[in-house]
Amino acid sequence: MKQKRKKQPGPSCADCGTMNCYRREKQFPEFCLAETISAGEQSEIVEQYRGEGMDARIARSAAEIEGAYYGKLTRAEEIIVFSRRMGFRKIGLATCIGLAEEARIFTRVLDANGLQPFSVFCKAGSVDKTEIGITEEFKIRKSCHESLCNPILQARVLEKQGTELNVVIGLCVGHDSLFMKHSAAPVTTLVTKDRILGHNPAAALYTSGFYYKRLFDGDREQ
Repeated sequence: MKQKRKKQPGPSCADCGTMNCYRREKQFPEFCLAETISAGEQSEIVEQYRGEGMDARIARSAAEIEGAYYGKLTRAEEIIVFSRRMGFRKIGLATCIGLAEEARIFTRVLDANGLQPFSVFCKAGSVDKTEIGITEEFKIRKSCHESLCNPILQARVLEKQGTELNVVIGLCVGHDSLFMKHSAAPVTTLVTKDRILGHNPAAALYTSGFYYKRLFDGDREQ
C-alpha cells in the first residue's frame, strides 16, 4: 500500500528574501504571512502592547533596551537592565545541574546588582528516571539511581518563592519547554544547552556548510 505523503507547509518567513517588514524599503512577497492576518486581528495584537498590562510593559521594556543598548551589553547585563526597568527584584534561576557553577556566578552577579536570585536545580526532588517509565538503557549510568530532570517542580518552587522573572540556565531540550509552560512568571534564557559546542548552538548552523553537514542528512532519530 502506497504511503500517503504529508502535505508540506507553504512558504514562511525563512523563505523571504526582502524582509520588508523591518524597514518597509522594499516589497512584500506574495506569500507574506502578514497577509494571512486580518486588520482586526493585527489591531487586537497591537492593543496588547499598549497600556500598563504585563504584555505591554514587557514589550516596551524589551524594545527600549534593544534601542538603547544595541551591541553594547552582554545577555547577562540585558537581563539585569530588563529586571530593573520592569521593577522585578526576585529573580528565579531554573538551572541545569551541569551548569551549577555558571548559576553560582550569575547569582553573585545578580546580588551585586541589588537583585534577589533564587536557584532551583533540575534534579530537585531526586526522582529516579525509572519511576516515569524510562528504562535502564536510557540512563547515562546504568544500574544506579539517576534522577530525572524535574522542570515542573522547578516552576512550582519558583512560584512559591514569588519570583517575578525566571531565567533558564541550560535546561535540556524539552525540559525547557515544560518549564516555560508551567512557569507562573515570565521566562527568559541566559544559557541554551549544547554539550558538544560549549553551549553555543548557533555554531552548528554557522559551520553547516562543512563540519556539520550532517545536519542535512535527514536521518536523525525520529
